[in-house]
Amino acid sequence: MKKAARLLVQGTVQGVFFRQFVKEHADDLKLRGFVRNLGNGEVEVIVEGLKEPIERLVGILKKGPPHSQIRNIKIEERKWSGDFKEFKILRF
Repeated sequence: MKKAARLLVQGTVQGVFFRQFVKEHADDLKLRGFVRNLGNGEVEVIVEGLKEPIERLVGILKKGPPHSQIRNIKIEERKWSGDFKEFKILRF
């Protein structure tokens, strides 16, 4: 089943290669969307794909890469758009 979500990752997630970590795992799970840093220190992930790979990505993100400290992940269900062709890292 197709699913879409917005994830807001809180904690020590900027300056620790978190966006690259997200992209590598999203690519492995064949997910589409993007990841970007927000001005408030959070990282936003917009993801589309099948339900199970998205749930697996959330589990992976809860652990995070070395040097990150994940305090919380807010998950918002979104409407599937189908607009994404790949998973990208967005810069400010």
